[in-house]
Amino acid sequence: MSVRALPLAHALHENGHSVCLILPPWSYPDDSGRVFTDDGVTVINIALPRRFPVVYHLLVTWRLLRAALAQQPDVVHCFKPKAYAGLVGMVIWIGKRLGLSRVRLAMDSDDWEGYGGWNDIERYSRMQKAFFAWQERWGLTHADAVTVASRTLQSLVWSMGMSPTRTYYVPNGTAAQTETLPTRRPQASPLTVLLYTRFFEFTVERAVAIIAGILQKRPQIQVVIVGAGLFGEEKQFLAQIQAAGLTQKVTYAGWRDQAELPHYFASADVAIYPFDDTLVNRAKCAVKLIDLLAAGVAVVADRVGQNAEYIEHGVSGILVEPGDTDGFIAWVVRLLDDEAMRRSLAENAWRRMQEKYTWRHLVATVEDAYQ
Repeated sequence: MSVRALPLAHALHENGHSVCLILPPWSYPDDSGRVFTDDGVTVINIALPRRFPVVYHLLVTWRLLRAALAQQPDVVHCFKPKAYAGLVGMVIWIGKRLGLSRVRLAMDSDDWEGYGGWNDIERYSRMQKAFFAWQERWGLTHADAVTVASRTLQSLVWSMGMSPTRTYYVPNGTAAQTETLPTRRPQASPLTVLLYTRFFEFTVERAVAIIAGILQKRPQIQVVIVGAGLFGEEKQFLAQIQAAGLTQKVTYAGWRDQAELPHYFASADVAIYPFDDTLVNRAKCAVKLIDLLAAGVAVVADRVGQNAEYIEHGVSGILVEPGDTDGFIAWVVRLLDDEAMRRSLAENAWRRMQEKYTWRHLVATVEDAYQ
């Protein structure tokens, strides 16, 4: 919600629309029932009910629906076709079919949730997996318009029978709109390689192999890791780093607040973004990659999914064929040795994000979807 729905809402508000963001505050339960305004966007945190079986799910859905319809909206845009947002979309669709409402229903998908996607990553029960897979397909084919964050999702939605004229490609963008390239630290020694990650995008073994290969060729550099795994994968990662004898050269900073990230971006000479060729990765639109590019960091990434949309190889970053660990290492080493190339890639990355991938640019497609 914070990296897709909210910046989009801000851009819609700037274009003169009245926008309200409604959500259950899972991450911030103390915000239960809190309503506030964020740069012109009304944010409603529904009151979370007590966790009674079945009744809890019905109450969350009802409170989301009631808060949405109380705004007398022209459009309700559900972010994700699964779980509670998907249920709200379903009730709205039924109401439209019964002639009880004329509100337009838009559905957003920024990940593949079903089998082969997040069903295979999250620790859902069999019943939950089956329900979410059905719910995803139903929601993406029973809306007036569908917005998708990747070309892979666009193809998947088309394959379900959704009309291309009602499917809108809206990749994730950056809210960091700056007139000049973000300030970087003066070149210092040792050079720094940054891995900014949630750890599920790759196998831990490959990430360790890449880092070990870089350090073998350029032992004087420092590697910084920012981020935490979904299920504690960082523990496995750090154990393998220790087993490889790399602890002295690798600094693990852990999870960092958004306000702290610019410091790490400004200190990085090269960022690595390993990305296995999986359906989850092809379908997703990596916000962390966007953050790196928008901050003006030279990035080496695997040529998977949306990575190839954001990075022009050799111009605004480096793309490596998926799984080519030796090639990945070679490109990182080359950039570490070539300051002029690093700076050129970094500046072009920042400029490309500012010219094509700010939410001010992307919002026009969303307005078309609403029309």
